[in-house]
Amino acid sequence: MGGLINTSITAITAFAATNLDDLVILMVFFSQVNATFRSRHIITGQYVGFTVLILASIPGFLGGLILPEAWLGLLGFLPIAIGVKQWINLYQDEEIIQTVSGVSPLGASLISPQTYQVAAVTVANGGDNIGIYVPLLAGQSLVDLLVTLAVFFALIGVWCYVAYRLIRYPAIAHAFTRYGNQFVPFILVGLGLSILIKSGAYKLLPFLSSNFYR
Repeated sequence: MGGLINTSITAITAFAATNLDDLVILMVFFSQVNATFRSRHIITGQYVGFTVLILASIPGFLGGLILPEAWLGLLGFLPIAIGVKQWINLYQDEEIIQTVSGVSPLGASLISPQTYQVAAVTVANGGDNIGIYVPLLAGQSLVDLLVTLAVFFALIGVWCYVAYRLIRYPAIAHAFTRYGNQFVPFILVGLGLSILIKSGAYKLLPFLSSNFYR
């Protein structure tokens, strides 16, 4: 039971750290709801886009069935690197909504244009998510994977609800978007260190260092 609780806490931390900017994007989308662009398009698009990101991260779990956990744990340097990069770029201006262009992915015709728009922005904005989720899933058992995915998909609904409510309080929304991103780099670095320690990958560092300087 304790292991499942720890897995759930790690999943919550990883989701929150990688989707804080997505919460801002959801707030923008909810502010544009009208007769043709409805809340259901936003929620469905968010689930579709996030599912694509998860499918792109599954190879991390499959690699965990083949490679030793300690070696896979070295992927913990990815969230650390992403966190450091975000910290360096913390005060640089970034656009909230990224432009999505090119050919529509397979299956885009099966969903409405409004839903596809949200899904495409979610995927385009989720490059860092994959860098975090691959090492996170790599060291997990099948049960841990199912728990993590259940937490992730439950939190998507929570994220949509929070964004929907926040957009109705401009003062709160402004404070959140202005100061929230300052904490994300530290969370990502902490998550990466947790992966390195939990997997035992840190024990490989002297070995790798000695071989590197030969």
